[in-house]
Amino acid sequence: MGAATLKTIQRKCKLKGLILTLDAMNEVLTFVNRHDDEDEALDFLLDEVVKESLKSSVLNKETVHRVVNLLLEAEVAVDSVVSSRNPLALRIIDAFNIPKFCYDPIKKLFYQHKGDLSIHGDPSAKASLYRDRFQLLYQRLCRDRHFSKRAFQTNLCDSEGPSSEITPIQSLIGCTGRRWIMGVISQLEDGHFFLEDLTAAVEITSGFFVENTIIVAEGELLPSGIFQVRACGFPPLEDRNTSLSLLAGLDFFGAGSISQEENFKLAELEKNAFNDMFVILSDVWLDSQETLEKLAAVFDGYENVEVVPSLFVLMGNFCSRPCNLAFRSFSSLRLQFGKLGEMIKAHPRLMEGSRFLFIPGPSDAGPSTALPRCALPKYLTEELLKHVPDAVFLSNPCRIKFYTQEIVFFRHDLLYRMRRSCLIPPTKDETDDPFEHLVATIAHQSHLCPLPLTVQPIIWNYDHCLQLYPTPHTIVLGDRSDQKMFKYMGTTCFNPGSFSNDSTFVAYRPCTQEVELSSL
Repeated sequence: MGAATLKTIQRKCKLKGLILTLDAMNEVLTFVNRHDDEDEALDFLLDEVVKESLKSSVLNKETVHRVVNLLLEAEVAVDSVVSSRNPLALRIIDAFNIPKFCYDPIKKLFYQHKGDLSIHGDPSAKASLYRDRFQLLYQRLCRDRHFSKRAFQTNLCDSEGPSSEITPIQSLIGCTGRRWIMGVISQLEDGHFFLEDLTAAVEITSGFFVENTIIVAEGELLPSGIFQVRACGFPPLEDRNTSLSLLAGLDFFGAGSISQEENFKLAELEKNAFNDMFVILSDVWLDSQETLEKLAAVFDGYENVEVVPSLFVLMGNFCSRPCNLAFRSFSSLRLQFGKLGEMIKAHPRLMEGSRFLFIPGPSDAGPSTALPRCALPKYLTEELLKHVPDAVFLSNPCRIKFYTQEIVFFRHDLLYRMRRSCLIPPTKDETDDPFEHLVATIAHQSHLCPLPLTVQPIIWNYDHCLQLYPTPHTIVLGDRSDQKMFKYMGTTCFNPGSFSNDSTFVAYRPCTQEVELSSL
């Protein structure tokens, strides 16, 4: 520890606008001396310190000590992954544990919501739901080169065409000519649709454009006060890496923030996990003997393969009849879950090498039909847990992080509802496949369920659990429609189909994002 090291630390801190107290300097020196490459360790530490929410440019001992402890714990965690199959390789996230982030349009950054979120939100929570959705897409749109405001007007800019800068709806009054606006499709009056942003609303004339979706529209304000739309579309999608680079390490996915070094190590480990496979089934009706026989055939098949799947995901509905107030067979369904547990236990290789994840469907037992739905009631699952103690029961939707891969699971009959609520039929210029239109819609909306709240209720304070920002690597949409797979702008999206009706399921390899559409 010489004078040269002290000068290097001071110089690099100065470049980042930081000043160290004497105690903080000692903390930095202790951390740097632990590593062979002192310059790399110092750069790494300072990068992590900058990501902290600093109240001052003067760093005290406590701030540096907290960051150093997090880095040391991360090193231990990553090293344990190398030596064994640590849970860090497969992190399962319940929707109600996902942190909430809000966008500050003044500071132009995201901040994490502090405090508990109530299930029964007050009226302001409903307004916040729409505001947060709008601001999430608006901050993304403002970075798009076609819609961002140009600082200088040059010949090069003229050659690229006129600017499509977004005009606030309130500012349309007195404007002539074509304008671009962004807003939420709202039906403020019966039979009359409006585009509404944070400033005002304007009546309009004329993917799946449904009420509550956010669109960008080109048109002109008529003297009658109606905005005549000439063209409209969804806000452009942003590359995942671009979004991540602007989030300063914030953990939108809910799996925990990790440093660039940890992420690099996990990516290397992921390359060696080419044998890992997820088997995903939807509509597993336990009250149907035919379904149980087909499920046994699937388990028998995978019991005899060389490498058993690392994860089985069984999505509801778990009963052929809706578990509503008229349902009177809960005790029978409880016993059926117990039989499923016995069936799994009868396959020793699967019991030893596989994990089982259960996600409720839209008609399964639960306190309400609002999204996100909580896990299945313990009354139904107790018998299964006696046979399969490691079984995991999660919310709908839920998330999995496999090393660096982010995977979202959602069981809902979304395609039927989106088509029924559609205001404008989707264009067939690029594709006439409804599933591809559905994938494009939820990707551009950065939301799993952009339906009106009157069609699909959502818990106001937990709407962020359905957000798809940054865009995940994979989206699994369990739907009763036909089995489909579609890759859209870097995101793999597939529907495993209805196992009870069509005997279809999916084998997915997260390492290569390879989707095997399977059936019996």
